[in-house]
Amino acid sequence: MTSLHEKPARQHDGQDAPNTFDRIYAVVRQIPRGRVATYGQVAALAGNPRWSRVVGYALHVNPDPAHIPCYRVVNRFGHVSDAFAFGGGNRQIELLEAEGVPCHDGVVDLGTYQWQA
Repeated sequence: MTSLHEKPARQHDGQDAPNTFDRIYAVVRQIPRGRVATYGQVAALAGNPRWSRVVGYALHVNPDPAHIPCYRVVNRFGHVSDAFAFGGGNRQIELLEAEGVPCHDGVVDLGTYQWQA
């Protein structure tokens, strides 16, 4: 169910509007190299701050990992995911550190590396 301020997932005239996952992927594509965003931040930028879990679901089924850098999304405390879709938390850490984002004990310093959209 959408609020009065949200766009519906599909238009009633039969034309496709971006669905929720597409909106999430569009936000994640914008996260710059060397930065991270939180699930809640992505949810808010995609249109609904209550979609944090939906962001997780969308990233878990990422259809285009080469162009949708879901490894740049961390939780609200900066923790990487234990169940990262591409090989567990260690793989997410490897990808972030390759971009210059240190992950001390699986945690990113959000004060330094969080994307300011």
